[in-house]
Amino acid sequence: MNKELLKKEWASLKIDQQPNWPNSFEYDSIIQTLSYYPKIVNEDEIILLKEELKLINQKQSFVIQGGDCAETFSNFNSSSIKNKLEILLQMSAIIQYTSKIPVNIIGRIAGQYIKPRSSQYESRDGLKLPSYRGDGVNSIEFTKDARTPNPQRLLTAYHQSSSAMNLIRSLIMQGYTNINNMKSWEKIFLNNELLEKKYNNIFTQIKETLQFVKASDILQSSGKNIYISHESILLDYDNAFIIENQDKQHFCGSGHMLWVGDRTRNLNSAHVKFASLVENPIGIKIGPNFNIDDINLLCEKINPKNEIGKLTLIVRLGQKNIESMLPKLIEKVKQHGQNVIWFCDPMHGNTIRAKNGYKTRKFETIINEIKLFFQIHNQCKTIPGGIHLELTGDNVTECLGGIKNIQTKDLDLRYETTCDPRLNNEQSLEVAFLIADLLKKESV
Repeated sequence: MNKELLKKEWASLKIDQQPNWPNSFEYDSIIQTLSYYPKIVNEDEIILLKEELKLINQKQSFVIQGGDCAETFSNFNSSSIKNKLEILLQMSAIIQYTSKIPVNIIGRIAGQYIKPRSSQYESRDGLKLPSYRGDGVNSIEFTKDARTPNPQRLLTAYHQSSSAMNLIRSLIMQGYTNINNMKSWEKIFLNNELLEKKYNNIFTQIKETLQFVKASDILQSSGKNIYISHESILLDYDNAFIIENQDKQHFCGSGHMLWVGDRTRNLNSAHVKFASLVENPIGIKIGPNFNIDDINLLCEKINPKNEIGKLTLIVRLGQKNIESMLPKLIEKVKQHGQNVIWFCDPMHGNTIRAKNGYKTRKFETIINEIKLFFQIHNQCKTIPGGIHLELTGDNVTECLGGIKNIQTKDLDLRYETTCDPRLNNEQSLEVAFLIADLLKKESV
């Protein structure tokens, strides 16, 4: 079944969150052009990720999935990509060298250029324009021309995604992902007195481990694989990168892992159907409005073979709902014997609007949801397999609290996101320390 026949499987179903392209001929032409371009990721890499995900429920792996809420064309450069990788590598090292559990990294990177929106339009001062849907569709600037969906942007999204993935591969080959080469440990971590004071025991252990690594020269040849992921919203775009192998299996070459968002995971949606047709690992966001009785049917639709490593349930329930909903979801899945992996997204269910108008999140609430996620899985005797975060390696001021105790009045100092608020570098490290401690307690 080629990509045209594959599209017939899902194109007749309801497709939500699609831009209103003003010129359908131009859009179709660009999608066709993209289908001839080299794939951003390959089949072997996708298979390798799935094999690594299979280790999670054996307590032999944990996943950090993180990165920008929405990537932007203007912020695309090697330094920005390296900063994101550095914070993810630092987090993984904190967790791995404390819990002794290997950590896999899946970035929200090299493809997160298209976003869902709660409203199709945005109004300001009496002017009504299409909502910003990510740089792959339109621009954040509030003008008619900028907000009109432009399919030419998909070409830019492809080229930047492909370049980012090639840079990641190059960095891995150069040994950049080796712990010995994390030069920014000195800058952000090892010289941070606040982190050392708050996490003294773990801090000391990791510092001793790092000193041992440097002294013994171990791990020189061990590089960490870094995978890419994005929300699969524009199905035409993802379908353009379908790879069919000799066994008639289909892989989506736009990213190693795709996820279906809380707004598009309806049982009979085109997004769910598309996810079921590809061999890639698939994530499903589960928000507080999810009908718990639908969970097993959703699992069966996306993972009809009940394959281990195929399906990850990314719960984004919020601190207020996780205690009432997650145990029920787990019980339903266990009763039907579904093979799933459990991730926690503590960001999206805890978004608030500050008094000064900024969309933000309280770090304390994020931390509480993570703790409850681990606690509930411990009670249910299931495995907390990963964390899904919106974060940046930069010192932004977008989420309240944390070790620097960011206040409402501080939000406008460095509020740089185009969409949702992200954890800054120090808040991200705090999350890593917490997870390391929670995993270590589980193993005792």
